[in-house]
Amino acid sequence: MDITTFGGPVPQRGIGVVAPFDFALDRELWRWIPEEISLHLTRTPYVPVEVSVDMARLISEHETLHNAVMALDAVRPVSFAYACTSGSFVGGTAHEQAMCASMSGAGRGVPAVTTSGALLEAVTELGARRVSVITPYTASLTDSLADFMGEAGVDVVGRQYMGLTGEIWKVGYRNVVELARSADLTHADCLFISCTNLSTYDVIPQLEAELRIPVISANQVTMWSALRHAGAEAAGDYQSLIDPAARAALAPYQRRVIAPPPITAAAVAAEAADWERLSASESAAAAPPEEPIADIDLG
Repeated sequence: MDITTFGGPVPQRGIGVVAPFDFALDRELWRWIPEEISLHLTRTPYVPVEVSVDMARLISEHETLHNAVMALDAVRPVSFAYACTSGSFVGGTAHEQAMCASMSGAGRGVPAVTTSGALLEAVTELGARRVSVITPYTASLTDSLADFMGEAGVDVVGRQYMGLTGEIWKVGYRNVVELARSADLTHADCLFISCTNLSTYDVIPQLEAELRIPVISANQVTMWSALRHAGAEAAGDYQSLIDPAARAALAPYQRRVIAPPPITAAAVAAEAADWERLSASESAAAAPPEEPIADIDLG
């Protein structure tokens, strides 16, 4: 059989991915990718710093991003993604937006996203305003994530962290699930699992079924957003961000926020009058009944 009879290979569109130098989960990113899309990855230069606020700043400098995208652009991707949560939230929302502009500018103007920007897109897609987060980070880096989300108008209502400063890719599913189970979800609309070096693909369906709340992760939202900007759809059965059936299954458990009726001057006056009547009736009920004064025999 002559393979050329069938033509091929299948025409591909590419997504250019800039990852931190210590990123180790290339295979996980591919799990969200449809057949007609290829990923082209490059990494930021090595810096001898542990996972921290300082490292996040060093791996997200504009010159670093510009050079990485220039190299990737040789194969003409249709979108770019910066696959690092901490590197894209550490400078706040203005820095995240500037990162996207820098990457797009270095790559022929094609769309560019970051993990933290994709997180905000995903939260909006799910209609969530209150999010609980779990991270492998230290307390200070986790707080920085909460600050970023707060600046963007998303209320972080719970946070749990592992306190790791390196080799995060070695964390197993069991640890991720246990941390998720410990999260405070009392007032949360969804749960976010941070860090692109933390494996999450297979735990998302299990956690959504168990916790009955949408669960999103760093790698998931990054690929979902980059694909959307490329005009493609992510693969991911039983993940509510991606699978409409999974989202519909969680709908009965979602909290409904009912806005209170507007308070008018007439309503305030009526309530005050009600309180006056209630106070008067309570005072009357509390007063002892009048009894006749008995005659006193003074002898």
